[in-house]
Amino acid sequence: MKKHNFYAGPSILPQYTVDKTIEAIREYEGTGLSLLEISHRSKEFDQTMADAANLFKDLLSVPSGYSVIFVGGGASTQFFHVPYNLLQTKAAYLDTGAWSFKAIKEAKLFGEVDVTASSADKNYTYIPKDFTIPQDVDYFHITSNNTIRGTEILKDYDSPVPLVADMSSDIFSRPVDVSKYGLIYGGAQKNLAPAGVTFVVVREDILGKVDRPLPTMVDYRTHIKKGSLFNTPPVVSIYSALQTMKWLKNLGGVEAMEKMNIEKSNMLYEEIERNKLFRCTVPDPADRSRMNVTFLMKDEYQELTSAFLAFASERGMVGIKGHRDAGGFRASLYNALPLESVQALVSCMKEFEAKN
Repeated sequence: MKKHNFYAGPSILPQYTVDKTIEAIREYEGTGLSLLEISHRSKEFDQTMADAANLFKDLLSVPSGYSVIFVGGGASTQFFHVPYNLLQTKAAYLDTGAWSFKAIKEAKLFGEVDVTASSADKNYTYIPKDFTIPQDVDYFHITSNNTIRGTEILKDYDSPVPLVADMSSDIFSRPVDVSKYGLIYGGAQKNLAPAGVTFVVVREDILGKVDRPLPTMVDYRTHIKKGSLFNTPPVVSIYSALQTMKWLKNLGGVEAMEKMNIEKSNMLYEEIERNKLFRCTVPDPADRSRMNVTFLMKDEYQELTSAFLAFASERGMVGIKGHRDAGGFRASLYNALPLESVQALVSCMKEFEAKN
């Protein structure tokens, strides 16, 4: 039976990425050695690192003056790396979910934090509107996609201060005007590569403004200067990320991917709205995530939640149980998830409706 992988992360990867990584683990670039044992100082991996940074820039049309670096530690580490490097007196944050809340907590260790707007009053089921980004702060931070509650910011804000974005779960899912951002970061394990590597896109002129001494490994300038090779990088994850970016480039880039993601998410949201058993977690369609579709049984059918999970599992649906803080269901429709899988889930929902 075919499995349809809706896990929120680590999550589905393109088969191209899996196959190429397996090949490189067996033998890497004709070296006679496995990717697992190659030196990160070898000319072969040096080329892989350069290719990954260059293709990243190409796919997102990153302007001059920006660097792309790959570091370890996950996006959660960036929650303190960002304020360590950028927060001199005060920063502003948009609170749209658990991950932005955690980022706010870390930033408060370094200075004053202005929570410009929050959707906590409704369990993070909407994106705040009609707020003003303060001008007396060092940067403004957003989490563009919220995996737990299923909301997404689908535009690039005009900000009077450097805009910082955690794009862990929606990177490469749509075109992004990088020139509007001071810094973009994200863990790779949702939409790019296996867990272990974090990407950072940073405008170099925003660095070096804080008074505090920076530990060598925390200072973004260290990794820019050394081409992400100051210390041993997550070699396998970076190689896999490069393969995913090649796959994406061959499909037509982020513009083509956005069209596919719109088609997939619209298909599932339309079925949720049509089906008598289910309802969307996020009321306003404009706030709904294309990456993480969250939904619940309607109140009168709540007792069928476990039955649907079992029914879907029997038909090959994997990872659709909602986050423990949200309940219900969550279908993650990341770039690598084929339309076929969404069609299978929709058919499963229709079949379950007919039986109940």
